[in-house]
Amino acid sequence: MGNREALLAGTRRCLEEKDWGRITVRDIATASGVSMAAIGYHFGSREALLTAALIEAIDDWGTRLGRTLAAYGTEGATAAERYEALWTAVIRSFTEDRKLWLATMEALVQAEHSDDLRRYLAGGQAEGRRGLAALLGGTPEGDVDDAVVRTLGATQLALFTGLMTQWLTDPERAPRAADVVAGLRSLAGLVAPD
Repeated sequence: MGNREALLAGTRRCLEEKDWGRITVRDIATASGVSMAAIGYHFGSREALLTAALIEAIDDWGTRLGRTLAAYGTEGATAAERYEALWTAVIRSFTEDRKLWLATMEALVQAEHSDDLRRYLAGGQAEGRRGLAALLGGTPEGDVDDAVVRTLGATQLALFTGLMTQWLTDPERAPRAADVVAGLRSLAGLVAPD
């Protein structure tokens, strides 16, 4: 493994152990087994390296979650049962990948100061909206209509993000999968045509 790869791996370990703002150049160099000067040589700055490591971690996580969500539900289950199974898998991720979710929330704040990070996160949200709409509609991503992405995909992503913040701040009282489905049924009644 070269210094660049070692820096990314070490920084990912740091992101799992510390808050973004508390990670020092020395922490990264120690975790990576390379000199502090290598950070500047390969990435230009601590912030650029943190951004690159977080993007790599989110990409890896997205691939894992995508595989999990693509297989949600069981054969012969109703659409509602499969949807509840999807939320069960998502909520499990909030627990199992907690450090990554916290780092993602920190990245949202850091994006205010980094155009590269903001563009990356915005692109990830766009992909997420399309991917969720495709998953829920049972169609390939390339076949999903833009209106469906803006409605179904965006709403599902909003639910996802809101549930994530509840699980990160108060997991004891955060809604479970069945609560999400029941809540959506109640909301649907509010917006049903008269």
